Amino acid sequence: MRMILFSSRQYDSDTFTEANAAHGYELHFQESHLDADTTVLAQGCEVVCPFVNDHVDAAVLERLHAGGTRLIALRSAGFNHVDLAAAERLGIPIVRVPAYSPHAVAEHAVGLILALNRRLPRAVARTREGDFSLHGLLGFDLHGKTVGVIGTGMIGRVFGRIMAGFGMRVLAHDPGTPADDLLALGARYVPLDTLLAESDVVSLHCPLLPSTYHLIDGAALAKMKRGAMLVNTGRGGLVEANALIGALKDGQLGNLGLDVYEEEGGIFFEDHSNLPLQDDVLARLLMFPNVIVTAHQAFFTREAMNEIAQTTLGNVAAWQAGTPRNAVRAADQA
Repeated sequence: MRMILFSSRQYDSDTFTEANAAHGYELHFQESHLDADTTVLAQGCEVVCPFVNDHVDAAVLERLHAGGTRLIALRSAGFNHVDLAAAERLGIPIVRVPAYSPHAVAEHAVGLILALNRRLPRAVARTREGDFSLHGLLGFDLHGKTVGVIGTGMIGRVFGRIMAGFGMRVLAHDPGTPADDLLALGARYVPLDTLLAESDVVSLHCPLLPSTYHLIDGAALAKMKRGAMLVNTGRGGLVEANALIGALKDGQLGNLGLDVYEEEGGIFFEDHSNLPLQDDVLARLLMFPNVIVTAHQAFFTREAMNEIAQTTLGNVAAWQAGTPRNAVRAADQA
């Protein structure tokens, strides 16, 4: 069976080729993004495997279906880039990787918090130039402070447990059932406004749905404790990027850590070092000394990459056997 992986890089080829030894599929690795113009590359491939910034809208799905595609196997947990209603209409199942390594993403969020708080990028750059002074590097103890966890699925729960280990008070917000492990650590579930008002650090770990789009906008930023830190390792669309500039300029937002960005498509996962950055908002954000942006790398650990490959190919095998697993449907996008 032929399977094409769009937006693939050498690390995808390495991990999927190794995992494919147990399946024997005919894998084709394509660096191009999936969109209406590149669907022709999937001609004759029963399985198409997109990544997070590929376009899987109705037009793309219709062209893929006409070309013989019968399964979309996402190699990600998020599915906001897929038109699930169109997929159902065409009879194309959509499967995903619901969990690969929640520790990878949670630990990256913690890394952003520590780097921002202790000004580590600035400190490293300074000492490399022979400047060993401490001015401008003052941080604060995480111990005794309050962290707000928005979204307590697997990643949010791991993150909350880590921050509780730092001695932080944990506030949580999630429309679902409260997590027993966080409650056992003393976490308290509160309304979103309460979490924003009381947290010294706010970290986003929820999926991108219509109900969470721009969850953090100008109004939400104004409700945060002045000088608080915001970290987003979830999805870029959770945060209204334009609203961040004003909040940073007037000091309402004290620190910002982003591993995802609302308009990251066409920018992240690519080398633009020889070209001017065309996204004006992102360019401005990168100029702030209290902002760290990483290029959607929170998931990027050996363990997570191996799990993504194994689960994705396992999903294909289950579908082929007539027992599909890890499917998502239009109702999940509400």
